[in-house]
Amino acid sequence: MFRAAVFDMDGLLIDSEPYWKLAERDVFGEVGIEISDEMAAVTATMTTRKVAEHWYGVRPWRDKSVEDLEAAVIARVADLIRARRQAMPGVGEILTLCAQLGWRIGLASNSPAVLCQLVLRELGIAGAFDAVVSADCVECGKPDPAVYLHAARLLGVPPRECIAFEDSATGVRAARAAGMSVVAVPSPGQSFPEGDFAPHLRLRTLHEFAREHAHELWTARG
Repeated sequence: MFRAAVFDMDGLLIDSEPYWKLAERDVFGEVGIEISDEMAAVTATMTTRKVAEHWYGVRPWRDKSVEDLEAAVIARVADLIRARRQAMPGVGEILTLCAQLGWRIGLASNSPAVLCQLVLRELGIAGAFDAVVSADCVECGKPDPAVYLHAARLLGVPPRECIAFEDSATGVRAARAAGMSVVAVPSPGQSFPEGDFAPHLRLRTLHEFAREHAHELWTARG
């Protein structure tokens, strides 16, 4: 049977995607880069460092380093999290269910560690997590499976005995590549491919996940 659950963060535990868009518009706008919705979509799945490096490569700026702008974006997102903190529907309930099932619980996020810890504190759920893996912990972020593989190692549970919860196609791809069963709760506008990188189960909210789903997913693993 499954022994662990590993959760994505942005768009799954907290509706922070709008915070990232706003922060990037504000910060990159200060160096003359006006981020449109289409431009934001290009970098939506990247780590914060990769976003800053990307826009510097497209339109280099002066006086500030890539690290300066990365730090400014993170600080702006942190301010927005503190001001608007609100867990997505079903977060408390699913963490309670995981605990009742005796599962260990991990976080695997493309966000930097400082924001992962901040979100867990602000939502009041830090105590539920046995392991937290951020983009700072690995060389490559999602869709590379490294964050999920590292989370499984910290939890002491083989990937095949973990369920991953994701909201994006990039995250689903990473979790599946790690060998986990994947439950998708799609963010608005997200679509998933068929085949090897499709989620094993799709739900509308975290509220919907039940013990029966865990049993069905484990049975499907054979």
